[in-house]
Amino acid sequence: MDRKEFLKKSIVTVAGGLIMPHIIPSSALGRGVYTAPSDRIIMGGIGVGSMGQGDMRSFGQLKGIQYVSVCDVDANHYNKAKGMVDNHYGNNDCTVYKDYTEFLENEKLDAVHIATPDHWHALVYIAAINKGLAVYGQKPLVRTIKEGRAVVNAAKNKKTVWQTGSQQRSGEKFRRACELVINGRIGKVKYVEVGLPNGVKPIGTPPVQPVPEGLDWDMWLGPAQKVPYRGVSHWNWRWIMDYSGGQLTDWAGHHIDIALWGLGMERTGPVEIEGKGVFPLEGLYDVPVEYDISCKYENGLDMRIANNRKLKYGQGVTWFGEHGWIHINRGGISASDEKILKEEIGDNEIKLYKSDNHHQNFLDCISTKKETVAPVDIAHNSISVALLGEIAMLTEKKLLWDPKNEVFLNDDMANRLLERPYRTPYKLK
Repeated sequence: MDRKEFLKKSIVTVAGGLIMPHIIPSSALGRGVYTAPSDRIIMGGIGVGSMGQGDMRSFGQLKGIQYVSVCDVDANHYNKAKGMVDNHYGNNDCTVYKDYTEFLENEKLDAVHIATPDHWHALVYIAAINKGLAVYGQKPLVRTIKEGRAVVNAAKNKKTVWQTGSQQRSGEKFRRACELVINGRIGKVKYVEVGLPNGVKPIGTPPVQPVPEGLDWDMWLGPAQKVPYRGVSHWNWRWIMDYSGGQLTDWAGHHIDIALWGLGMERTGPVEIEGKGVFPLEGLYDVPVEYDISCKYENGLDMRIANNRKLKYGQGVTWFGEHGWIHINRGGISASDEKILKEEIGDNEIKLYKSDNHHQNFLDCISTKKETVAPVDIAHNSISVALLGEIAMLTEKKLLWDPKNEVFLNDDMANRLLERPYRTPYKLK
């Protein structure tokens, strides 16, 4: 794809669904544990494909929930999700929706979990926030920085209980690694590497195909440009820039988030960004196959975000300090000296937010009204780093960024890429 042509494109998409609630009798108790009906959290889900159903299973294992409704633009998804709920409670009460606006209007919920494709995130998140619901929103938070700011502002105005699906924050090993770093076990950190998964190979341009039965393709597209169905919707939408930023943005909410958590810098942003990317020259898939991004923060910290095969320690986060390094990924923690990993964190040192179960933390905070382990503004800052890198790759420039005002300095082209035009009648409010 020609980069000039690409810069003219818009980027956004839709996918999600609805559902209806039903009052479950007090005898219908999840896992056989009694909870008074008035104390249960009434919950539903929007976007109940593979990721959404995963969240349903996680919530279904917890006490104190009454799950009542599901919503998705694909009837195959919402029918399967409804079956999961009905089988759990032994009835046929779970309601289904295709339109999330009807779902939010009709259902009397306390909380909702949302797992639509990325281009739909902002619109659905803000709608749920404005209904006064607690929201468990999957990462990445949004597709653009302007969308992210809108979601953060809406949540702040409504005092929303928000949990981002960045579940590594509830992992003991990730918290342990971050505490070692933030408490100086490798000295002052000047450089961080973040290794993310490699891109997906192009597939050319598949022929136009009939829309599968049960899928509302126009609703799936939502705010994205109208295009014919080519057999790519569920899962593989991640490799099309109208809907996602590929592996870069898909994993930013995990590893960039952890990198900044360990530095105590998750509520700030870089001041300089540059990057090089390899984009497919043709075909339907157009997210970068390769990416290598460098960021500099105001305190002098340098961060590199790249395909994991380009980095010595591969996938995950590596902090390099004056006295050594620490690396963390889902396989475990390693360090330049094994003695570092055996050190205790003292009573007077920094203890990071402890959550042992990401979904339970969300439910607990609904009751206590306390901040969750993965708040919305932190999710915005972590995905913003990846989105800034995406813009730097597209413009092929070294960019100067004002993290407080969220604007590029003296670069109109880059600033135009902070948002993507929506298809009529969709609007970001």
